[in-house]
Amino acid sequence: MATIEECRSALDKLSDNMQRAEGDVRDAAALDRSVSCHITDLDVTFVGRMRGGRIEVHDTVQGPPPGRAEIRLAMTGDDLVALVGGELNFAKAWGSGRVKLHAGVRDLFQLRKLL
Repeated sequence: MATIEECRSALDKLSDNMQRAEGDVRDAAALDRSVSCHITDLDVTFVGRMRGGRIEVHDTVQGPPPGRAEIRLAMTGDDLVALVGGELNFAKAWGSGRVKLHAGVRDLFQLRKLL
């Protein structure tokens, strides 16, 4: 089972990857939205903001997200690490329910470019 530190490191790596993206992916990463990522097996939520092509984690809280972020993710720590490491396909994980993504329709259309 992934640790909180490994999950935070995976989010940092995802943020770095988004920052280096080009074309449509860079446009999608440039959204300015509140974000939460609930790690279900650790019952911890990373809360922050996606802006300027990066994910800025502002807080780590125990339990589910304290508020309703504009982009909400939920998954196990191992799945987060595997997704960022390229070992787990996001579309398949989302389709099977291993990863949950909630966002507005317009944001989902933009975010699909990241996938």
